[in-house]
Formats: sequence, C-alpha cells, structure tokens
Amino acid sequence: EAQLVESGGGLVQAGGSLRLSCQASGFTSDEYAIGWFREVPGKEREFVAAIHRSSSTTYYGDFVEGRFTISRDNAKNTVYLQMNNLQPEDTGVYYCGQKTTPIASVESSAYDYWGQGTQVTVSS
Repeated sequence: EAQLVESGGGLVQAGGSLRLSCQASGFTSDEYAIGWFREVPGKEREFVAAIHRSSSTTYYGDFVEGRFTISRDNAKNTVYLQMNNLQPEDTGVYYCGQKTTPIASVESSAYDYWGQGTQVTVSS
C-alpha cells in the first residue's frame, strides 16, 4: 500500500527547533516531488515548502523567511523539514504531500497523496 508517514512533530518553546520527516513507501516510482503544508484551525491549508525530485529546486512560503530548510534523501525515500526559530504562529498540523511527477508545486491541489499529519505546537 502506498503511503506517506510524517513524524517529528511535538511541543517546543518559541525559538526552538524541530525536524519533521516524511517517509514514502509502497510507491512504484521514485520520480516524485514532495511538498509540506500546514493547517491551523479556521484557516485554509497553507504552503510551507516543496522540493523537486532532484533536490535542485526548493520553494518556501513567504512566512518562512529563512527559518526552514527542506531536503530529501532519495535513498531513504524521506524528505525532511528542518524548522528553526519556531514561533507560536507556526503551531498547526503539518502534512506532507506527494506529487507523482518530479516537479514540485506550491499548490496543494497538485499533490496526489497525503500523510496523516503531525502536530507542531510552539509555546510562547
């Protein structure tokens, strides 16, 4: 069964760091892009970061402002989101999505598969 599994969320104080992981399994092809999105109650799903299959190109949401870094280890079928200097407004459920083509997108509608999400809570 094809699936994405996120991990690494948790509770952290403002200014702290977390590294989220998104592991893909069961897919017949590894030619895919990955995007991270987040949901906050009362708001639409928001783009966080995305990466091409080749890692040659990455995209970030405007709010990231250099605090997050997306990377991938294709040998492990895993994409990481390193989040530094977290702030209370970064609190939410973070989802990774897989786009079954190598080129990433900032649009959630472009992604074909989604993980179950991982909760990130930042206390002030």
